[in-house]
Amino acid sequence: MDGPRKRTVKMSVLCLLCMSLFPSFSLGRVVGKDEAGFAECNVFFPGRVPPEGFTEPFHVKICQQYNGEPRFATLYSTKDKIPLYSAFKYTGAARSGAEESWLLEPQIDDPENDQHEMVIEADVVGSLANLGANQALTSDYVGSGYERGLLNPSSLNKEDFQMATYTLTNAVPLRPSLSKTWHSDIGRVVEQALIPHCSKKDQLYLLAGAIPSSARVKGKVSVPETLWLAACCDAPEGWSLGLVKKVSDESSLVDLTVGELEKQLLAGLDLFKGSCGEDNESNEKMEAILQAVSQIRSGEQVGTNDKEEAKDSGLVRKVVGIIATPFIKLLELFIYLLVELVKFMFYFLWLVIKRVGSTLLDGVYSLWNGTVSYLKAISMVLISIPYDVGRVITNIFLGFLGIIRDVAVITYRILRIPMGFVLHLASFPYYSICAIPSVVRDMAAGIGGTFSLAIDATASILHGFYYVASHIAKRFVPKGSSGD
Repeated sequence: MDGPRKRTVKMSVLCLLCMSLFPSFSLGRVVGKDEAGFAECNVFFPGRVPPEGFTEPFHVKICQQYNGEPRFATLYSTKDKIPLYSAFKYTGAARSGAEESWLLEPQIDDPENDQHEMVIEADVVGSLANLGANQALTSDYVGSGYERGLLNPSSLNKEDFQMATYTLTNAVPLRPSLSKTWHSDIGRVVEQALIPHCSKKDQLYLLAGAIPSSARVKGKVSVPETLWLAACCDAPEGWSLGLVKKVSDESSLVDLTVGELEKQLLAGLDLFKGSCGEDNESNEKMEAILQAVSQIRSGEQVGTNDKEEAKDSGLVRKVVGIIATPFIKLLELFIYLLVELVKFMFYFLWLVIKRVGSTLLDGVYSLWNGTVSYLKAISMVLISIPYDVGRVITNIFLGFLGIIRDVAVITYRILRIPMGFVLHLASFPYYSICAIPSVVRDMAAGIGGTFSLAIDATASILHGFYYVASHIAKRFVPKGSSGD
């Protein structure tokens, strides 16, 4: 457990360090329920008022940021795992060949996560709780036949605004051909029909959205049934316009009023505050916009009613293009080399910071472990001293009690011995010594009596033998004459 926890702590510290040094790593945040609208991203709505009517609990408001600045706003459905709309402004034609770094929002899946900005998906795999539970992942698109279609197209944004569009919370599943057609259509509509007829470009507010369907990619991500665009020119003689493309018909592109679009999307929906110029639909600007949209829908070049003018202007543009192409290519090469150099420098700095940060964190972690171990050992020794002293004192007291007990037992046993036995025992040596002469005398008398008894016995035996022998001799030996 210590290994993964240590790595997690180190990565968190490194991420915070990098975010502070390189703001471009800070992308997007979930807007809190206690914040008004989309917080700092309210600037992408007319009058700073977001659409009203999206009230489901699974709708999440995201303020998409890049380099510390708000770039566009997104309302995301965690149920369908796709954005319902993205609100943005036209910032200019995009630079071709921009690098795509797809990101996700960690707080959508894990509200308790302390990472308040968007992160690269690969950096949080394995460390983010419930990853993919409420939002789509790159793995949901792999091998599905769908690609990540941007609601806020990167083609209508430049520089940092373009980089900010590459997030999975701004993408819906689209077939490659449909994605190309949709982005081409709305790109041409915005650049050729809407921008030229809005007196203040920065007052052109755009909402690009999708209507979810029951179809799911890999059973998770909803495939849109309809794509739509709502535009509002919040300026004098302003206007508004809605466009709808059915996913089932790639060539369709229906123009309608914002009010009609709202009825198709959701009952009681209000996309723009104060209807945004719907009362001026009959003015010349609106007619010119609708004509341009019609030309785009039919595949014509906008503003080519006069074929001769178009031919002349085309020839001029061609000549200018031939002359300017080498310089443009050289400029693009220079910009490309400059960008690559800057990327390399940032990557090198990132590696240096990562290595130094890792070394410092390893040292701090080792120092912390050593300090904790040292304090733990000292604490154990200090805690054991009173215990050992108490144990020694207890043993001494118990030994003293043992001595007293033994003395008492010996004293008790001595006092239990009878006094007469003690006197006899004390007089035993005296009587023993005094009895020695009597014993010696008795022993001498005994020995003398034994010898006397032995002599008497021997004499008796010899006398007996003599008597027997004489008796035998008298019986068997003939008697002689008396003269003999």
